[in-house]
Amino acid sequence: MSGRASGALGVAVATDGVRTPVSSTRIAHAVRLVLRAENVEQALISVALLNARAMATMNRLHLGHRGPTDVISFGFGAAEGTGVVGDIYVCPSVARQNAKVHRCGVREELLRLVVHGVLHVLGHDHPVDERREHSAMWKRQEQLLVRVLARTA
Repeated sequence: MSGRASGALGVAVATDGVRTPVSSTRIAHAVRLVLRAENVEQALISVALLNARAMATMNRLHLGHRGPTDVISFGFGAAEGTGVVGDIYVCPSVARQNAKVHRCGVREELLRLVVHGVLHVLGHDHPVDERREHSAMWKRQEQLLVRVLARTA
C-alpha cells in the first residue's frame, strides 16, 4: 500500500478472484472520497472482497456469528506516521442478497458497504437493532453514498 507521506490516503483493494460489479479503482475512489469528507488527511486502508465461505469464517472467528455477513471492518486508530489504519472486508454475494431485499442496484449496495466500513474504521457506530437505519451513522453513510455514486459513476 502506498501513501506514507503527510496528507496521503493510501488505499489498497484486493479481489482475489471474487466477482464484483464494481471495479477496484472505483472502490478505492469511494474510500478516498469518504476519508476526505470526514477530514482525514492521512490513512492506510485496505479493502478485501471475500467469497461467502471466507466471510463466514471471518464472521465466526472475529464476531462469533454464524454464516457470511456483508461487511466487517477493523479500525486500528492512528498509527505513528500513518494516520488512520484500517481493514475492510466486503462480501459481494451478500451485497447481492441485500440489494434484492432493499430493492436497489448491486453496485449501489456494494458501495454502501464500502462507505459503511470506512465509517466504522473511523470510529462511527450504530445500534444493531431496528434503530440502525435511523442512527446518525446511517444518515451520514447515506449522505456520503450519494456523493460516492455521483462522483464514481
